[in-house]
Amino acid sequence: MVEPDAAPSSRRRRQDGRSGAGTRARGRHRGGAEDRFVATVDALGSLAHDGAGVSASVIDTSTGRALLAVDDRLVQPVGSLGRVLLLTEVAARLEDGRLHGDRLQRMARDTATGPGLWQFLQEPTMQVPDLATLVAATADAWATNALLSLVGIDAVRERAEALGVERSAFIDRVRDRRGPDDAPDIAVAASGELSWLMRGLALGEVVDEGVSNRVLGWLSLAADLSLVAGAFGLDPLAHRALDHGLQAVSVTGVGRGVRAEAGVLRGPGSSVSYAVTVTFADDTLDQRLAVVDALRTMGTEVLEAVHTTVTR
Repeated sequence: MVEPDAAPSSRRRRQDGRSGAGTRARGRHRGGAEDRFVATVDALGSLAHDGAGVSASVIDTSTGRALLAVDDRLVQPVGSLGRVLLLTEVAARLEDGRLHGDRLQRMARDTATGPGLWQFLQEPTMQVPDLATLVAATADAWATNALLSLVGIDAVRERAEALGVERSAFIDRVRDRRGPDDAPDIAVAASGELSWLMRGLALGEVVDEGVSNRVLGWLSLAADLSLVAGAFGLDPLAHRALDHGLQAVSVTGVGRGVRAEAGVLRGPGSSVSYAVTVTFADDTLDQRLAVVDALRTMGTEVLEAVHTTVTR
């Protein structure tokens, strides 16, 4: 689990206003960045020039100072990255005793041919903490739907609002097909809120330290290091411990025309919390690879940032 160099108890700034949950907005890409993120701004700007929706945020975990802000209030689809909010509600209920080692039955209503392992396992029931582990590690579609059926989507929304998360929401279950009466996406978020949420987890301020540590423990098992975290040089299947002075917790959301990631990276010099979302046409493989390349560029500069001691 990520432990920042210092842990001030400053609370995340609330943001005024909301954006439509299903709106695939295109921002004007206003914002700022320190000199160390010049390549990131150029790479994301190139995507925006080609019509992509781009939002990015990097903050110093200890001080809360913004190191990069590119349309960080822009609400965009983030796919399974929204599971951070679901896991927070599940963790809160486990911590306060409303949930224990309850076993959930695999139900036909929860099936979806998305990512994950439960659909390939013989075990028809699993304990709630094990399902949360599957959700965090692999964005397991069946486990996500089972937990969502257990706690209810309204409770997840209320938890987010209680945390001051106003522009990000888990809005629907995982579905194989989305009809006209379904929400257009699983979840939406603004990168600025996601980076602050990850900072709060690192500082033990999301609900409380017990809940934050539980969520971070689950997310530390996330195996997708194909985007920003792909630049960190870590073992995608085993990266919980310090490795060359680095410790990372990252979570991704991936879908057609969507690439998103939020995380915390602790390094020899400092710790940063980050988030980035990109929505794009995804008509060709070249378009998709251009997005991946841009996110890897951001990862390289995030890596460089944690090797530098941030001026207080």
